[in-house]
Amino acid sequence: MTGNAIYLTSIWLLPVIVAITFHEAAHGFAAHLLGDDTAWRLGRVSFNPLKHVDPFGTVLLPGMLLLLHAPFIFGYAKPVPVNFRALRRPRWDMVLVAAAGPAMNIVLAVLSALAFHVTSYFPSTASQWLAENLENGLVINVVLALFNLFPIPPLDGGRILVGILPRSLAAPFSRLEPYGLVILIGLFIVLPLLGTQFGLDINVASHAFEASAAATINEILRVTGNA
Repeated sequence: MTGNAIYLTSIWLLPVIVAITFHEAAHGFAAHLLGDDTAWRLGRVSFNPLKHVDPFGTVLLPGMLLLLHAPFIFGYAKPVPVNFRALRRPRWDMVLVAAAGPAMNIVLAVLSALAFHVTSYFPSTASQWLAENLENGLVINVVLALFNLFPIPPLDGGRILVGILPRSLAAPFSRLEPYGLVILIGLFIVLPLLGTQFGLDINVASHAFEASAAATINEILRVTGNA
């Protein structure tokens, strides 16, 4: 691995690990507060990355995408186990547990933006490395939050929607969960490829996602005094 590759890995891998680890820990902590101690008993309510890291999803996959210069870098951790039936108010508390992960990522994004203001106090080399970590942390946390809020189960947005829909709609919608990954692949990968084959831009989901992410990042930069 070249020096440049090591540097690139260091400024991307750390923000990815922090974003995913805190996201999963927030789910577990919220569940613990609301009555389900499954994650607590298993030691998953922790900010220790080793408790949440999936060797492939958290380390190898983002690393490979980075080295291959992929246009979109992502990863995942070991899901935190939650027994929704053990929650005091299962439907409403499921919404809160699901929302805790994306909310934590938005908090981390804001903290990253605020920390931009202290980078100038470090030596130049360290300042550049820290600034790039913080910039990547801002982007990764916003992307992770918004992607997980996409309203398709088993993503957090899908679970939130199941919790707030009337029961007559929530039950059939929740049955989409086994097909959620297929739906996402279709929207974000297959549909754009088909459009390209026919000379059409039908990448609606990606365009909406990119616009939302850009607007969120710009607003965070504005409110933290970086715009």
